[in-house]
Amino acid sequence: MTIGRHSAHVACALFLALSAVTVGCQPPIEPGYGPGTTTPVGTTTPPSGFAVPDTSETLLPEVPIADVAVVETPVVETPVEPDVSEEAVEVSVEPEPAETVAPRTLGNLVPIDLKLPAPAFSGTPKVLTEPNVELPRGKPRAPFFAPEGTVNLAARKRVMCSDPAPSCGEVDVVTDGNKEASDFGYLEMRPGSQWVQIDLDQRSTVYAIVVWHSHADTRVYRDVIIQISDDPDFVNAVTLFNNDYDNTSGMGIGQGMGYVETSEGKLIDARGHEGRYVRLYSNGNHVDPKNHYTEVEIFGRPIQ
Repeated sequence: MTIGRHSAHVACALFLALSAVTVGCQPPIEPGYGPGTTTPVGTTTPPSGFAVPDTSETLLPEVPIADVAVVETPVVETPVEPDVSEEAVEVSVEPEPAETVAPRTLGNLVPIDLKLPAPAFSGTPKVLTEPNVELPRGKPRAPFFAPEGTVNLAARKRVMCSDPAPSCGEVDVVTDGNKEASDFGYLEMRPGSQWVQIDLDQRSTVYAIVVWHSHADTRVYRDVIIQISDDPDFVNAVTLFNNDYDNTSGMGIGQGMGYVETSEGKLIDARGHEGRYVRLYSNGNHVDPKNHYTEVEIFGRPIQ
């Protein structure tokens, strides 16, 4: 009986050994997820107490640090550029002198003798909805300086106009010296682009032109263009001012701004251009389509 029990134990041990060999020789199963589970198919969770060897990477034998040769890269020192930033550099700058008009009174430059009519309305003109109109200054215009000996060359000079039959006034009122606002002291021409032309009698250097349209109320005259020429037909002319911003009059787009009429008139800097004839255009105003001229003064000196 003793031998038989021992043989049974041997047979059982042999069966377990063969079973372990058989399980270890099974082919690997491709990983994947089966339906309804988040555990990869083919991945077997080892029983508790079993260690699974890590085959994800091959470990190399450790090498003692003392046996590893360390190659040091030489450090190349880059020369440091001097600091030339604005904070590091002190620059001595002379302050610019404040702009002033006082030097223009030196030498032979003097204010032109411009006498203004009485204001026809009080207060600062309101800003209009008319396009391309400059804001009223709300203060008197600064004096205009010109060479000594500058006078009003247009006084009592001959005047022509583009309207053969003006509806009101005579052409000579444009240079008669009367600038006051009234119901009869101006020349009125028909609608459309019209002009008045002044003959200075001889070729002259012109420094400033002042024009008064109707300044009895706040009007803005359109397409105001002023030219000077040696030719009475203005085939060759120099444009001194143009505020026709949309080329309505067909003489080109101007860079000037529209303005509200006041008792000061509109002063144009002629910049010393030379010529004998001065022509002034307008194309109605924002109140009505008519053209009005109360007075024109041309400040300059005859060329001897």
